[in-house]
Amino acid sequence: MVRARSGKVVGGDPGPRPLRPSRADLVAAAGRGLPDIIGPGLTILFCGINPGLYSAAVGHHFARPGNRFWPALYAGGFTERLFSPEEGGELLEMGYGLTNIVPRATAGAAELTADELRAGATALARKVRAHEPRWVAILGISAYRTAFARPQAALGRQDERIEGARIWLLPSPSGLNAHHQPRDLAAAFSELRRAVHRSHPERSEGPA
Repeated sequence: MVRARSGKVVGGDPGPRPLRPSRADLVAAAGRGLPDIIGPGLTILFCGINPGLYSAAVGHHFARPGNRFWPALYAGGFTERLFSPEEGGELLEMGYGLTNIVPRATAGAAELTADELRAGATALARKVRAHEPRWVAILGISAYRTAFARPQAALGRQDERIEGARIWLLPSPSGLNAHHQPRDLAAAFSELRRAVHRSHPERSEGPA
């Protein structure tokens, strides 16, 4: 069960999930969603493309072994230690949240349609309007280009905003993303943290 800082359960209780899903568990997870980890006034709302089957099966964001989100979050200076996916709810106390553009779990992001991504962008805007994070960090350049009709978008800070929130585009942390190695992800996350600190030094979290 994930609670916002207000104490409200966000997205419901996904119920018990196997820690090491079987092949049958992965098949059954297709189309399943994950509860958002979200609350009011976050410093950063990290937004993935959509849940993978492994994450949906175990009920935690970025849970597949080999996914590099949690190591990159640590290497980028957002957390003082390496968190496990099961500890995702603790990010709220640091001012961070987790969501996805598309809620539907798939074996790969390539299974998503352009219509799904565009609908996900609209849904994300509603979440941002409701919870008012200062930044939205989207993890996946190709998905962002399609979802937000920005075919020339590059990594880093974007000129546009989502309901007033600044946008920062990060590489996908998937282990299948061969274009960005762990050191590249660490550098990208570090750059985001520096930008957030410059904009809101009183809200910057994590180790100095």
